[in-house]
Amino acid sequence: MNEAFRKFAHRCSTIAGSPIAFGLSVIIIITWAFFGPTFHYSDTWQLIINTSTTIVTFLMVFLIQNTQNRDSRSLHLKIDELIRANKHARNMMINLDNASDQELEKIHQELCQMIEETQHQIQTISHKRRHRKK
Repeated sequence: MNEAFRKFAHRCSTIAGSPIAFGLSVIIIITWAFFGPTFHYSDTWQLIINTSTTIVTFLMVFLIQNTQNRDSRSLHLKIDELIRANKHARNMMINLDNASDQELEKIHQELCQMIEETQHQIQTISHKRRHRKK
C-alpha cells in the first residue's frame, strides 16, 4: 500500500506541477467567470468554485507533503553519504536532524565564523599575490 501511494502521490504532484495543469486551471477559472452573468453571480455559482478549490487544495496538501517528505529524506541521505565519505567533514553533521534549535544555531555560528576566516585567508593570499606582481 505504501508503494502504491508513493507512486500515486509522485504521479499526481508531477501532473499538478505541469504547465498543462496550470493552463487547465486558468481555463476552468475563466470558464467559471464567463458564466457568472448567466447565473447572475448567484451563491450557487460562487459555491461551485469555492467548494471545488477547497476540495482540490485539501487533497493536494497531503500529496505534496508526502512528496516533499520523500524528497527531503532522499536529499538528507545523499548529503549524509557525502559527509561520511569526506575525510575532512565532521561526521557529527550527519545527525543534525535530531539537534535542538540551540545546537543548530551554535553550529551555524561556527560555520559562519569558518566562512569569514576562509574569506580573510583568500583576501590575504590575493593581496600578497598582487604585491608580488608589482
